[in-house]
Amino acid sequence: MERSGRRRSTTLSSRNRTLSRPISRTERFGPVYPKSELIHWRVPLHARSISARRRFFLSEWLIFPAIFLAVVAAHSPLLRLPYYWDEAGYYIPAAYDFFRTGSLIPFSTLSNAHPPLPSIYLAVAWKVFGFSPLVTRVGMCFVAAVALAATWRLAIVTTGKRSVAAATVGLTAIYPVFFAQSSLAHADAFAAAATLWAIAFLLSERRSGIWLAAACFSLAALSKETAIITPLAVAAWELWLAIKSRAKKHLIRVAVLCVPVLPLGLWYQYHWHKTGFVFGNPEYLRYNATATLTPLRVLIAFAHRLLHITAHMNLFVPVLLMLACMLLPPLEEDDGALRSRVSFGVQALFYVVILANLVLFSVLGGALLTRYLLPLYPLMILLCVNTFRRRVKQWPALVALSAVAFIAGLFVNPPYRFAPEDNLAYRDVILLHQAAIAQIVEHYPHSIVLTAWPATDELSKPELGYVEKPMPVVAIDNFSFAQIQKAKEIADPYTAALIFSTKYDPPHLLLSLGRRNEAIDTRFFDFHHDLAPVVIARILDGSVTWHAQRKGQWAAVLHFNRPQEAELHKPANSSPEFARGSQL
Repeated sequence: MERSGRRRSTTLSSRNRTLSRPISRTERFGPVYPKSELIHWRVPLHARSISARRRFFLSEWLIFPAIFLAVVAAHSPLLRLPYYWDEAGYYIPAAYDFFRTGSLIPFSTLSNAHPPLPSIYLAVAWKVFGFSPLVTRVGMCFVAAVALAATWRLAIVTTGKRSVAAATVGLTAIYPVFFAQSSLAHADAFAAAATLWAIAFLLSERRSGIWLAAACFSLAALSKETAIITPLAVAAWELWLAIKSRAKKHLIRVAVLCVPVLPLGLWYQYHWHKTGFVFGNPEYLRYNATATLTPLRVLIAFAHRLLHITAHMNLFVPVLLMLACMLLPPLEEDDGALRSRVSFGVQALFYVVILANLVLFSVLGGALLTRYLLPLYPLMILLCVNTFRRRVKQWPALVALSAVAFIAGLFVNPPYRFAPEDNLAYRDVILLHQAAIAQIVEHYPHSIVLTAWPATDELSKPELGYVEKPMPVVAIDNFSFAQIQKAKEIADPYTAALIFSTKYDPPHLLLSLGRRNEAIDTRFFDFHHDLAPVVIARILDGSVTWHAQRKGQWAAVLHFNRPQEAELHKPANSSPEFARGSQL
C-alpha cells in the first residue's frame, strides 16, 4: 500500500508539473505527421489495436443484423406507403417493366439511361416475396443497412474505436437525409452503399483491398452512373501521389481504379444499341446536363452544395461543435498517449472524394437534390465524431446533442425551401395525395382529371399504390399562372382536377435572399409559385370540393360542371381519353 501510495503521489506531482509548464504544439494539436503519410495514406497497423483487429470480422457479421433490424423498426410506420415522386416517376416503373418482361430498358416511362442494378435487385425481391410497397421498402432498408455496415467498418479501420464507430453509425442512421432515403427506392442508396464499402476496402491493409474496392466501385457505377466520379477522383489522387513519390504501386492502383469505367461503358453501349441514345432521352439530357453548364449557375449550385454538406438539416450542429473542439488540446489515452486523429492521409482522401462529388453535382443535375451526396454524409459525421472523442472528455454529450438536432430535423421543417424527400415531409406529401385521390375515386370515378406529374402517374398506374384501376388524365407541368392559363385553353373535357404544392413553400420564409434570388432560381432551378386552389378554381370556372394541408404542403380537388360525351365503358387501358391523357 505504501509503495502504491508513493507511485500515486509521484504521478500527481508529474501531472502538476505538466500543468504548470506551457503546452507544446504537439500536445495541443497532436503529433506532426511526416509528409510520407500523405503518400502512404492507407491506415497503418498502429492505428488499430490488436484486440480490435481480432474482433474485426466477427463484429461485422454480428453488427449487420442488428443494424438491419433497427432500420426496419425505425421505418415501420413508413413501410406501407405508396411510392413517392422519383420512385413513381422512374425507378418503380423501370423495375416493374423488368419484373414483368425482363427488359432492362424501361418502356412504361422514358428511359434515362440509369444503369439497371436497382431494377434487377427490386425485381428479384418482388419475385421472391411478392410485389408490394412493403417488400420494396424493406428491401431498401436492407440496402441502407449495408451502407451503415460499411460506415461501421470505415470508422473501425480509420479510428480503431468501436465507440466512435457506434456513434457514427447511429448519427448517420438518424440524419434526416439518410433516414428518409433509407426506405425510398432511389438508385442513390445503392450507389452510396457500394461506394462506402469501396472506400473501406481502399483503406484496409489487404492486398486484395484495391480489387475489392474496384468491384464495389463497379457496383456503384452500375447503380447510378454519376457514382463513377469517386473512383476517378481517387485514381487522380493516386496519380498525384505517384508523381510525388515516383512509386510504381500507385500507377497500378490508378489502373485498377479505372476498371469501373468498363462495365459502365458496356451498359451505355447496350443502351445506345437498344434506344439510339447513349445518355437517355434528349429532354432528360438537356435538363440534367446541357442546360446546367452556365458558369453562374455552376457557382450558385456549388454554394448550395457546400451548405448541403455542412449545414443542411441541422448538420451545422456537429460541424460547428467539431470546429469548436479543434480549439481544444487533444486528450490522453489511459496509457498516456494522445488520442489519435483520423490520419492526414485518410482525411485527404475524404476531402478529395467530397470535393469531386460537390463539383460534379454542381455541374450536372437539374435539381439540387441532397440524395446525390448520400455517400458523403457518413464521411463528414465520422470526422466530427472522432474530433469530439479526441478533444472533449464528455464527448458522448456532443454526440447526444447532434442526435437531438437530427431527430428534430426529421420532424421540423427548416425555415427555407427544400425537397420534401430530405426529411419526413415526403410522408406528408404521400398522405395528401392519397387523400385527394381517394376523394376523386369516390366522387368522380369516371372523370378525366387535370393534374401535374407525379400525380399523372399516381392516377394512371395502379402499381404505384394509389388507385386500383387507371384513370384518364390531362397533364400540365405545374400549377403556376402560365400553366393554368394553358390548361384553360386545353380542349379536353376534364371535369375534375387534382392540384397540389409542387414546391415546398414555408409558411414563414425566414431565410430568403429576396426577389433577385427568386429570379435566379427561376432561371436556373425551375422555381415557380403555385397558385392557390381558390385562384385556380376561379380561373378555370370550377369549385374547390376538397382541400387539406400538412406542414406547408397542400393538395386540393376541383370539380368542373362540364358536359361529357356518353360512351360505352371499355377497359381502362384502351380508353381513348386515357390514351389522349397519357400522350399529354
